[in-house]
Amino acid sequence: MARIILVDDEPLLTESMEIILTLKGGHEVVGRAENGVDALKILEEHEADMMLVDLNMPRMGGIELISKVHASYPDVKIIVLTTFYDEKNIAEAISGGAISYLLKDSGKDAILNAVDQALKGQSVLDNKVMQKLTGMMSGEKVSKASVDPYEGKDLTDREKEICKLIADGCTNSQIASILFISEGTVKNYMSSIYDKFDIHDRAKLVSVLNS
Repeated sequence: MARIILVDDEPLLTESMEIILTLKGGHEVVGRAENGVDALKILEEHEADMMLVDLNMPRMGGIELISKVHASYPDVKIIVLTTFYDEKNIAEAISGGAISYLLKDSGKDAILNAVDQALKGQSVLDNKVMQKLTGMMSGEKVSKASVDPYEGKDLTDREKEICKLIADGCTNSQIASILFISEGTVKNYMSSIYDKFDIHDRAKLVSVLNS
């Protein structure tokens, strides 16, 4: 059972989600908020395992809320539940600390599955979001090609794909979901990438890849 905070400026949606999560999923909704400011107040007063967060809200939107929660409450799993799946929102939400990114038309079963997977530390991305990420990955950084971070590293094509996702701030779980491989396989690739760059710190690797 998860203790969940629902954050969305549509009260009817959070009411419906509470019913689904409690009656169908067996979880506990410890608070509902219509913006990020109120969500943080709830989080100060109640222990929570997870947040379901919309992006477009008054006072404090979802992107800012995700960043603040991830920084102050790193154990709280954050699932984005929104209608927006443009490249900017996806990249900022994932790099900010969201473990999963779903669209509101995903359906109750997909949402309940995402909650269950998040409790296990696993990421779930809507198919439309994965397609958008794939497009971002294939076309990104063309204008930054003056310095090739892969030169002389002898990386495989798969390792380069993983490097691009790492540079975007994706976790191992998210990379596994995007590339349809296991998280253990991602870790094996990560070990090889670290060796080839002679770097064994994720933050330093991101810095090199984004240079």
